Amino acid sequence: MSRARLEATLQAAIAEGLLPAGSTAPATDHRPWPVVLMMGLGAWLSALPLIAAVGLLMGDWVIKGPTPFFLGTLILAAAIVILRSDEMPLFVEQMALPFLVTGLGVLGIGLFEQLKFGLATLVLAPVALATGAAVPRSWLRVLLGATAAALAAAGWADSAKWGWSYDYLGWWAIWHFALLLGLGARAMQQQARDAGRHRTAATTESLTSGWQLATLGGLAWWSSGSHGIATVPAGLQAASLVLACAGVAWAARCWAGLRRPSFLAMLAVPALLAAFMPTLGATLLLLCVLCAAGRWRMAGAAALAAAWIIGSFYYQLHWPLGTKALVLAAAGAVLGALAWLVLRPDAAAAAAAGDGAASAGVPRGARTGIALSACAVLAVANLGIWQKQHLIAHGQPVYVALAPVDPRSLMQGDYMRLNFQLPGALMDGPQDLPGAARAQVVATRDARGVASLRAADGKPLAPGEFLIELTPKAGTWVLVSDAWFFEEGRAGHYARARFGEFRVGGDGRALLVGLRDAQLQPL
Repeated sequence: MSRARLEATLQAAIAEGLLPAGSTAPATDHRPWPVVLMMGLGAWLSALPLIAAVGLLMGDWVIKGPTPFFLGTLILAAAIVILRSDEMPLFVEQMALPFLVTGLGVLGIGLFEQLKFGLATLVLAPVALATGAAVPRSWLRVLLGATAAALAAAGWADSAKWGWSYDYLGWWAIWHFALLLGLGARAMQQQARDAGRHRTAATTESLTSGWQLATLGGLAWWSSGSHGIATVPAGLQAASLVLACAGVAWAARCWAGLRRPSFLAMLAVPALLAAFMPTLGATLLLLCVLCAAGRWRMAGAAALAAAWIIGSFYYQLHWPLGTKALVLAAAGAVLGALAWLVLRPDAAAAAAAGDGAASAGVPRGARTGIALSACAVLAVANLGIWQKQHLIAHGQPVYVALAPVDPRSLMQGDYMRLNFQLPGALMDGPQDLPGAARAQVVATRDARGVASLRAADGKPLAPGEFLIELTPKAGTWVLVSDAWFFEEGRAGHYARARFGEFRVGGDGRALLVGLRDAQLQPL
């Protein structure tokens, strides 16, 4: 960071109340960063073998009785002293980081040896927070705050008898409780800043940022791991909606401009989406709080987590795909219409002032490009949909037998691996170079519509024969797809599958539309 930018940042911090008036920038560190990097690498390479050798020499004595607590506390205290000192040589300063990790690790070994897992992690979490409060590096505080949040969540889960099993309701409660603790820490940080305790406010800021980053990661993880839930409890949906509305209310309270009906309507759209996604409400609440506090980097992380959660909504198997698409498309259309209504008065005012369309913020050429791009995307997407619908409606029905494999080995979670009976010559994998024509098989149908396949040899097709195009995947050829997805808990139903149902067009393109049992009855 340049000196001018450092001074500007310092003045902004003073204006925000993060630093007391009259604060000055620290002396510039003239040590070149490559030297610091090489010293740090040398410190790690020196410290880790030394620590490992000492551990091997001491053997079980390190993890037995009170020794790990004494040794871990000693190493941790030495690391903190080095980090807090301004007079240490660069190499010794860099040695503090591996010592810090080692001290926490030795303490953890002692705790896990003496206590149950849940209690050990709950004790280690405040140790990580206390260490973060003692070290002067803000990035270390962020890491230790995130570590404390992860340890606390693991400890709560184990103590509540959820353990590491996928008890979605329990983990939902854990991450929301962590959210409330993080918001409470933000309020305490604000009180410390208002009271003039700037050092306490700065320390709390870094630790809370790490805690909230871990919380955002936990909420996103929960949304990704909840794909197999048959039905989301209504209480979780209601709580998510309430939290999202609380975030909207907080944003409107802090920014008077958001109290306009048009802006409130725009904020209501993601709030309503939170009713369908149980972790989106908490994420939106944290996003609003961070934006109102001017924590833009943290707000960016919250926005990324919200985007991830909305994206994971696509994989919620308890919702029909068409319904999910309709919900998201409707939300996008409403947001687009509201944005147009909000921006329209500004464009009209600019035009009235004589600035023209360019002053409205978007050049005419850019607007034309945006419109053409949107039309192209819609055209391509709808063309693909029309082609598949046409193939389903007019393609000839064909049934291809599944290879005789134990169905239990095909079931993995919420999808079934498919392995169709293809000619042996095609089982060695794709032989063509990328961009070459795809392999094809020659098919004939019996009276029931069941296909018999053979490798294409380039000869003219006999009456009743037709071509089916294959797809290269994972080093082999597959017939359209090698997986069939279904709702969680229906594995036994699809274990009866013996045939894949296809629609084949005149050009050989095929589409998998269903599975059939041994009597060709649809599943």
